[in-house]
Amino acid sequence: MPTVYSYSGKTKAGETKKGEITANSLEEAKGQLSGQGIVGVSLQEKKDWKDFEISFGGSNVSDKDIVVFTRQFATMINSGLPLIQCLDIRATSISMDNKTFGKAISDIKVAVEGGNTFADSLKRHPKIFDELYTNMVAAGEAGGLLDTILQRLAAHMEKAIKLKGQIKRATIYPTAIIIVAVVVISALLIFVIPTFAKMFADLSGGKTGLPWPTELVINISNFMQNYWYIIFGGMYGLLRVFKWYYGTPKGNVQIDALALKLPLMGDLIRKASVARFSRTLGTLIASGVPILEGLIIVAKTSGNKVVEQAIMSARSSISEGKTVAEPLAKSGVFPSMVTQMIAVGEATGALDAMLAKIADFYDDEVDAAVEALTAAMEPAIMMILGPIIGFVVIAMYLPIFEMASAMG
Repeated sequence: MPTVYSYSGKTKAGETKKGEITANSLEEAKGQLSGQGIVGVSLQEKKDWKDFEISFGGSNVSDKDIVVFTRQFATMINSGLPLIQCLDIRATSISMDNKTFGKAISDIKVAVEGGNTFADSLKRHPKIFDELYTNMVAAGEAGGLLDTILQRLAAHMEKAIKLKGQIKRATIYPTAIIIVAVVVISALLIFVIPTFAKMFADLSGGKTGLPWPTELVINISNFMQNYWYIIFGGMYGLLRVFKWYYGTPKGNVQIDALALKLPLMGDLIRKASVARFSRTLGTLIASGVPILEGLIIVAKTSGNKVVEQAIMSARSSISEGKTVAEPLAKSGVFPSMVTQMIAVGEATGALDAMLAKIADFYDDEVDAAVEALTAAMEPAIMMILGPIIGFVVIAMYLPIFEMASAMG
């Protein structure tokens, strides 16, 4: 993991120089400073929490920040500016808005000045620049097409952000409805029902004989008031158990497989995975990244263990001299239309172009799936929550109706 070091040393001219440097080890930091002509170095790891966060990649850098940086950097490279000058300009301007990102770019500039490649320098900040980014940059450097690759990478990231936004949009609306409904029902049980219960007790003189729905609701209300910590503790415990089980190899596969079988949501997850796979692999292949290496990157970013296993199976098939399409078809994860188009792309030597077409098609499919899910979730939630709230209301009015009937 990259670490920030404070250093003090002298230049060849005898001038004392102090500052900070980020490196993966003490030896690497000494090597960087030696490459800058600084000798007699005293190094000490910096413990300040802000620099600690920066050295580990910076959690305050958004995908949009990276897209803007990539677009502007590609334009600067295309205009003929030297790489180090581009990094220096971007570090200065970015630092005004985002010090974390700006310091990371400054560190990358120092690494490039020390003789590292641009791609290797980016790898020093894995939380900002992922494997997809660094591998495409490496391919661009090797082929002398860095500006083109950066533009392609920015376009890919913009579409990935759009896809992520579509998935978020599909979950926000039903989640909001459920939260509101839970809050309303909890408020009824904790604040409203006790008032009714006291009123019924006063009217009956402490005698029993309330209708069973009313008794049930009052008992639930009493339990929530007296043992709320058991409810919240149980919910927290279930979440912890779920997280633990999902972290195990067996649980990861089982839960991800179940997610693909969910009505509506499973269809959305499958289509989003296909769109992400096609877009990412197509971009990597078009940028010159070897397909075996590209499939590893795509598998890691698939977001679903079942999809990841299908992709790695396809990689094994290629390493044995076979096709990509056959193992993907056998997995049952990828629709037949997708595997057929991939097979055509392999046969014609235009796999990257075919994957781009698949991605464009499934981007539209994700849009349609989000709309279908949103349209179906509202009545489904109302069908579940409506009877619950209705039962609570009727249970509270039943004794009143019975008393009115008896008096009549």
